[in-house]
Amino acid sequence: MCPPDLFQTDTPEPAPDPHAPLAERLRPHTLADVVGQTHLLGPGKPLRLAFDSGKLHSMILWGPPGVGKTTLARLTAQAFGADFIAISAVLSGVKDIREAVERARMNQTIGRATILFVDEVHRFNKAQQDAFLPHVESGLFTFIGATTENPSFEVVGALLSRAQVYVLKSLSPEELGQLMQRALKELPGLKLGEGVDTLLAAYADGDARKLLNLLEQLDTAASTAQVKEVDAAFVENALAQSLRRFDKGGENFYDQISALHKSVRGSDPDAALYWFVRMLDGGTDPRYLGRRFIRMASEDIGLADPRALRLALDAVETYERLGSPEGELALAEACLYMACAPKSNAVYVAYNTARAFVQAHPSSDVPLHLRNAPTRLMKELGYGHAYRYAHDEPEAYAAGERYFPDDLPEQRWYEPTPRGLESRIAEKLAHLRELDRKAGKN
Repeated sequence: MCPPDLFQTDTPEPAPDPHAPLAERLRPHTLADVVGQTHLLGPGKPLRLAFDSGKLHSMILWGPPGVGKTTLARLTAQAFGADFIAISAVLSGVKDIREAVERARMNQTIGRATILFVDEVHRFNKAQQDAFLPHVESGLFTFIGATTENPSFEVVGALLSRAQVYVLKSLSPEELGQLMQRALKELPGLKLGEGVDTLLAAYADGDARKLLNLLEQLDTAASTAQVKEVDAAFVENALAQSLRRFDKGGENFYDQISALHKSVRGSDPDAALYWFVRMLDGGTDPRYLGRRFIRMASEDIGLADPRALRLALDAVETYERLGSPEGELALAEACLYMACAPKSNAVYVAYNTARAFVQAHPSSDVPLHLRNAPTRLMKELGYGHAYRYAHDEPEAYAAGERYFPDDLPEQRWYEPTPRGLESRIAEKLAHLRELDRKAGKN
């Protein structure tokens, strides 16, 4: 069983170093001190049950920055009296891994368990991750990896299958408020005016470490300026522009672009605008968002409103000329237009179906009557023979003519929807097919 004081708050704690960073001074010493993650640490919840079982097991802690991954790993070692070895996949190499393995072997000789904590484990390549497997399987050490990226894509399957994945969440504004109250006890000279706590929580954006760093910066600035109580204006002036958490190449980025795309597809202009502005606020390149709008115009709107594609292209061109922030308004216009436009994925479906068909079938010859005949020999060989020039036919349509290869049955991939312009297109195609039927075409 885990030590009884693990969830208690009255355990004597070592005196914190007054010169240490605030985040270090407030690092939890028991699970009861941890703010947030109640979905894992509350009574009867998965990680709490794991601690209560008294059995060590390997795990992957997946979550955004500043939510307690390293803290939970340290508390695990404390709970089980294990030696805690921490390495970073960004800073460590083969030498560090070998040293950790050797230290674990020494612990094994004296009967002490070892926890190897690998921060940002997704930064290790496949071979480096595979190097941990034999030691995890032999029980030499318990492996705990921390990652901000989706383990399904960034952690090798063999290692993932031997570790329990726990998903950590960003701290809520209420949880950040609890942490702020603790921090203010460590910063007795810092007094916050009305609404400043809400502003700081918004700046922190669910990141506990960021919140504590902001409070520490604000305390120094207020002390230097001899300000007794800081207000919102002082916060804005004292703190450098703080962008929200945003990893341009990571999980958070793709989650947000997915939300933007699905809001447009779902015809919710306000939600689409929210995600568009969220991504701009997070520092994404507006030109990337413009390219996504072009994609949406083809994939989700198509011929239901062909103007959408032109408007998306115009918005991107406008941004290229004006830049930020003026050009962002044109992108916002495109965003709202896409969301409000009639939706059709008929072009998208037809293209993918046709592409799959072509890849699955051998190449068929072009029928002779569809081939050009620029030379006498080609005419003598039958190129272009009996071709019917559509403009010379009634309604400029050669009823009953075939355009597929002779050895292929005709296919019907494009099925217009009854929305927007495509409803008119559907009527036109139905009329032309009726002409084909009357002309005897099967």
